[in-house]
Amino acid sequence: MVVEDLSVRLKVYEGRPAVRGGLGKDPVNSPMIRHWCEAMGDTNPAYTGPDAIAPPTMLQVWTMGGLSGHETRSSAYEELLALLDGAGYTSVVATDCEQEYLRALRPGDEISFDSVIESVSDRKTTKLGTGYFVTTRMDVRVGDELAGTHRFRILKYAPRAAVPPQQPPPRRPRPVVNRDNAGFWEGVAGHRLLIQRCTGCGTLRFPWLPGCNACGSPEWDTVEASGEGTVHSYVVMHHPPFPAFDPPYAVGLIELTEGVRMISNVIGVPYDKVRIGMPVRLAFVRYDEELELPVFRAEEGVRA
Repeated sequence: MVVEDLSVRLKVYEGRPAVRGGLGKDPVNSPMIRHWCEAMGDTNPAYTGPDAIAPPTMLQVWTMGGLSGHETRSSAYEELLALLDGAGYTSVVATDCEQEYLRALRPGDEISFDSVIESVSDRKTTKLGTGYFVTTRMDVRVGDELAGTHRFRILKYAPRAAVPPQQPPPRRPRPVVNRDNAGFWEGVAGHRLLIQRCTGCGTLRFPWLPGCNACGSPEWDTVEASGEGTVHSYVVMHHPPFPAFDPPYAVGLIELTEGVRMISNVIGVPYDKVRIGMPVRLAFVRYDEELELPVFRAEEGVRA
């Protein structure tokens, strides 16, 4: 439906009745006044006692139809809402109301009311979506006396398409750095793969330990690995999937030429081309602004 044509059709409903000859389902009464005041925390003495009046802001309360509604709503209002629904403006939200008080209401007053479609706005764009503001004006009476008016405005709108919030890409888990392995990670930061060497017996060890597992000496220094090695064993990870990892991928137990073994990713060839005995060489891969890790790239000539 063309927007201009819809706007013209909506304007036809201005001035047409929304409710004719509505009657309050209950007279103004003290129990409802008491419940209202308790809910609002209003202790004004004008609302209690033999000369009590109803709080003016209860004006709409006496016109409500409850769950069963009113039988006096006009077909014009229903047609207006159906026209908006059919054009895609299927959502509704109450936006504001205005009330004017002309006569105090007292327990026992019998309420009648009429409502008119006062205005339908041009098409508006809001944060909720694009739609039309529909304003009705209700005149509330006691007998022939006008007690007040109540303007009620809704927005019938087509909701904006929900845009999921942009999530930062998942990050790999951070390695645990402690006093026993801090030197290893300092080496990685400088693109050096450091291996512990016992200064007592000369045994190389990896991963890093606080003491020699051969002679028990706590004294050690380091040697820098050449970076050359072979795949001693490997697994291909399929499940379970972890954030920041993209399975399937190969994880190898790499035997370095220095004689120690370490676990790391094997890259440079498809995961299903990794083989035991495959020559690999050390590489450093940055995964985010904070994390760089040593991995092993398959040597040229094994890319078949």
